[in-house]
Amino acid sequence: MSKIIKNGKIVTASDIYNADIIIDEGVIKEIGIDLPLNNHEVIDAMGKYVVPGGIDAHTHLNLDVGIAVAKDNFYTGTVAAACGGTTTIVDHMGFGPKGCNLKHQTAVYHGYADGKAVIDYSFHGVLQHVNEEILNEMEEIINNEGIPSFKAYLTYDYKLSDMEVLNVLIRLKELGGLTTVHPENDAAVNYLRSYYSKNGMLTPIYHALSRPAECEAEAINKMINLAAIAGNAPLYIVHLSCELGLDYIKMASERGQKVYAETCPQYLLLDDERYNESNNEGLKYIMSPPLRKKQDQEKLWKGIRDGFIQVVATDHCPFDFNGDKQLGKDDFTKCPNGAPGIETRVPLLFSEGVSKGRISINKFVEVISTNPAKIFGLYPRKGTIAVGADADLVIIDPDKEVILSKNILHENVDYTPYEGMKLKGYPVMTLVRGKVAAKDNKFVGEIGYGKFIKRCIDKCPL
Repeated sequence: MSKIIKNGKIVTASDIYNADIIIDEGVIKEIGIDLPLNNHEVIDAMGKYVVPGGIDAHTHLNLDVGIAVAKDNFYTGTVAAACGGTTTIVDHMGFGPKGCNLKHQTAVYHGYADGKAVIDYSFHGVLQHVNEEILNEMEEIINNEGIPSFKAYLTYDYKLSDMEVLNVLIRLKELGGLTTVHPENDAAVNYLRSYYSKNGMLTPIYHALSRPAECEAEAINKMINLAAIAGNAPLYIVHLSCELGLDYIKMASERGQKVYAETCPQYLLLDDERYNESNNEGLKYIMSPPLRKKQDQEKLWKGIRDGFIQVVATDHCPFDFNGDKQLGKDDFTKCPNGAPGIETRVPLLFSEGVSKGRISINKFVEVISTNPAKIFGLYPRKGTIAVGADADLVIIDPDKEVILSKNILHENVDYTPYEGMKLKGYPVMTLVRGKVAAKDNKFVGEIGYGKFIKRCIDKCPL
């Protein structure tokens, strides 16, 4: 049955206006003032904002890190996403067997997601090694699979060398793809981790001290310079956490490089004092990069306002505090890295950003939906409210007050990093291609409704 959203205030990345929206066959058919009801199902959005569905460009569902498996799969994770106002995710595929090709993990992740996701989804390719076979295979993955973005790691077991990274940047520029990177200086991190371990410095705060801002910023700067050498190849920095890294991104952007940056709510709202919490609570915040200083937070907010940070994603990677995270209770190096956040991103950004005056509501829409859609090849099908676009819509009540707690969330993990935080403004309805997936913090969608979306970056540049 077709639907009409009446009386809402529509917000896009550029506009705010009062209008009605008619939805039919999963897409937006008409936008106008006082549209006739006809036989439409009516959704009354009086006093509320209607925004494009959130797009989380950085999640880790079904992730197996060897010592633990992320608690959210493509069903539970997308249910939580829907309840929090996210209608599309782009998941970072985990590593496969040593030496596997790109198709291997693509097939594995289709198996994880197909028939299970309740919202739409895509994947980023993952690079474990680089040779002629991998470089040639990229063309097929981009053109046939519709996956034009690939992630390179500069640390962890499958870190890439400078030569491998350079080859990837050059090849993806040729193919109209995008290199995304986890930037940390592997040698420095491993030196510091070894130093602290040998000296018995094993509590959670040493996780942060072993991965200082300089490790992240050095790797960001290196990637920027390699991208320049590759002929200004487009580059996307994931989970930016520090002012120093942002400074390098600013310099590159101001000289005309195609550098995009993403940060996450944890880096905007939490700081490294969390690692000193009693009763091993600091283990909850072991993620890489780690939480930074309070002064980094305001610099990141300013980076969003100034347009140097284009995306706020989550890096959602949930491990139970009472199980998985306790592996690190005597040694931080044994703790699985990651924290939950797929459900809380949109309400956190609205409450802490819009309601508190840190960013405009248009900027909010830009960083949680429109920019990720444009950067990753989903626009204009996703990321905006326009005739012909998918009816991926979120209705936000700006006056709704919520105290965040694990007890009200749908993430399949036993804690939230934002426990007890008071929010003003919260999603009250989420529609995915015209179907109501969540209403009043309850999931009302259906398993398997989510579709894999093929992407093409060349057709919708930022």
